[in-house]
Amino acid sequence: MASGDVMANNVEGEEKGAPLATSDQLDEFTVVKRKRKASVLDSMEQDESAVSEAKRPNFPPLTGQALTSDGGKLEYRRIAVPPHRYTPLKENWMKIFTPVVEQLKLQIRLNLKTRHVELKTSRFTVDHGAIQKGSDFVHAFMLGFDVEDALALVRLDDLFIDSFEIQDVKPLKGDHLSRAIGRIAGSGGRTKFTIENVTKTRIVLAESKIHILGSFQNIKVARNAICSLILGSPPSKVYGHMRSVAGKLSERF
Repeated sequence: MASGDVMANNVEGEEKGAPLATSDQLDEFTVVKRKRKASVLDSMEQDESAVSEAKRPNFPPLTGQALTSDGGKLEYRRIAVPPHRYTPLKENWMKIFTPVVEQLKLQIRLNLKTRHVELKTSRFTVDHGAIQKGSDFVHAFMLGFDVEDALALVRLDDLFIDSFEIQDVKPLKGDHLSRAIGRIAGSGGRTKFTIENVTKTRIVLAESKIHILGSFQNIKVARNAICSLILGSPPSKVYGHMRSVAGKLSERF
C-alpha cells in the first residue's frame, strides 16, 4: 500500500471517530458519574462539619470527668451585656467579681469578643443553686439595678425580678407614653422613690420597660401601684391605697 493511501485512511479514521458505545456501557458511565457526585457531597459535608467544630463556644463541652465537689457535672451560664451597660460593668467589675468568686465559689469572666459575662461552676462549688444565683445577680445588674441592690439576690432566697412594659398595661404612643413614664417617676423621681420605700422594692425605669426587684408580695403591691399610675390615677390616691395594703402585709407577718 502506498504511503498516500495510509495517510488517507488515517484521515478518514479521524473524521469517522471511534465506534458508538452500547447501552450497557452508557449505564456504566452514568454509574461512575453518580459515584463522583456522591464523593464531592461527602467532602462538602466534611468541610461543613470542620467549620462547625471551629465555631464552638469558648467553654469546652461537658464531659464525664468535669465534676464539681459533690460529683455533679459542671454548669455554664452566659449573660449578654447591653451596649449601655458595658461601661458601668467595667467600672464595677471588682464589685461583681468578688461575691461571685468568694461567696458562690464560681468562675467568672468577661468575653470581650462576644460581649457576654460567662459563669462556670468548679470543683470548689458547694451550693447547687450557686450558678443560678450568680446568673440572677449579673442579670439584675445588666437590667440597671445597683450592685448593692442586686447583691441581695445572692444573700437571700425569696427575692425575684418582675419585668413588664407599659404597652402591656395600656397601649400608649407618643406624648401619652411620655406622660405615663413621667407619672411613674414623678418630679425628681419622688414617686418612684416613694413606691420603693413603702413596698420595700427597687424599681428601674428603662424607657417603656419596668423592672421590679423584691419579694413576691411586695412586687405585687408595687406593680399594682405602677399600673394605676399608667391608667391615669392621681398619685395621692395611689399612695393611700398602697400604704394601706403595705400595712396589712406588715401586720400579717
